[in-house]
Amino acid sequence: MEMVAFWAAAGGMGAAVAALFVLAMARARADIAAAADFDLKVYRDQLAEIDRDLARGTLPADEAERLRTEVSRRLLDADRAARTANRSAGKGGIAIAAALVLATIGGAYWTYTRLGAPGYPDLPLATRFAMSDEMRASRPPQAEMEATAQRPAPAQPDAQFADLMAKLRQAVADRPDDPRGLELLAANEARLGNLPEARAAMENLLRVKGDTATADDHAALAELMVMAAGGRVSPEAEEHLTRALTLDGTNPTARYYYGLMAAQVGRFDRTFALWRPLLDDGPADAPWIAPIRAQIEDVAMRAGIPFTLPPAAGLSGPDADAMAAASDMSPEDRQAMIEGMVAQLGQRLATEGGEVEEWARLISSLAVLDRKDEAQEIYAEALAKFEGSPSQQSFLREAALNAGLTP
Repeated sequence: MEMVAFWAAAGGMGAAVAALFVLAMARARADIAAAADFDLKVYRDQLAEIDRDLARGTLPADEAERLRTEVSRRLLDADRAARTANRSAGKGGIAIAAALVLATIGGAYWTYTRLGAPGYPDLPLATRFAMSDEMRASRPPQAEMEATAQRPAPAQPDAQFADLMAKLRQAVADRPDDPRGLELLAANEARLGNLPEARAAMENLLRVKGDTATADDHAALAELMVMAAGGRVSPEAEEHLTRALTLDGTNPTARYYYGLMAAQVGRFDRTFALWRPLLDDGPADAPWIAPIRAQIEDVAMRAGIPFTLPPAAGLSGPDADAMAAASDMSPEDRQAMIEGMVAQLGQRLATEGGEVEEWARLISSLAVLDRKDEAQEIYAEALAKFEGSPSQQSFLREAALNAGLTP
């Protein structure tokens, strides 16, 4: 029913525009006819005046004949111009008006079908906020998210590391309130990709710490919850993010994941407000920079905020002189410099090897440059190079997940 009303209103406006064109053309014809009639009347009056002057003897016959010839010529020209203008206003004018009307209505329809949303109801801000609140309230709990999450398969540790993990698990089972043991268990389970187990260990750590748990503790637990839930932010994870930001409003991990939660429930304005400062503050190799760069332009567009992603900086550790030179470059030159730096990093890692952090940085940088196929290949190569090192492979998997790759 709403769409019927919409198209009826649009048709009415189109008809109104057409009527305005027709009225304009009709007025033009009337003006042309009036002007032509005025000119013809003036010339006829002049001819009559010449005859009267000749009859009174105030105008010589030869001069009267010359003036009569000149005025008659002007009268004929005026009559010819009036006829031509009337024909143009009648046929050509109607054709022009029809073409303009069709072009206006057709252009408006074409623009709306591509930039608008035919069939989509009006969504004022109040309605959008209400929809967001409903989405936020209807999220499934953490346990349900974990049960349906798609996660990479856990890493298979070597025999020595597996033995150490078995001993660590037994030690925590024997002393469930030992904070150091729980902290080690959470970290190592996460490195192996056992995310639900890592989340459970971190929950027990916060239980033991109680009110002494820090913002970093709550943010770390929320991060494990998000990873265990396949990237979704559950109500329980949101509670820990809120607690972390209450304790420390500058905590970058909590700000990133709270922004992610806001995006998942349609509040892209809040996401942008949280992510833009994180992007500006850096550092360039922070784990949240790559996923923010990959998503923030779309977030800004959905929030209705004009934003252009600045070129990435510091991808391979440029010195101060290089950064100073980059500030004077055009955007194209800066982009070329960044791609050159990434290429140099890739070449060095291929020929000389490097630390796992450098491989993760290359993966993230290629994803930011929208070269995800190449990033996926580099990720597979890095996994092979660090075979037998579960903790380093887990670090690479996290970098790939943040870069939007398939771990």
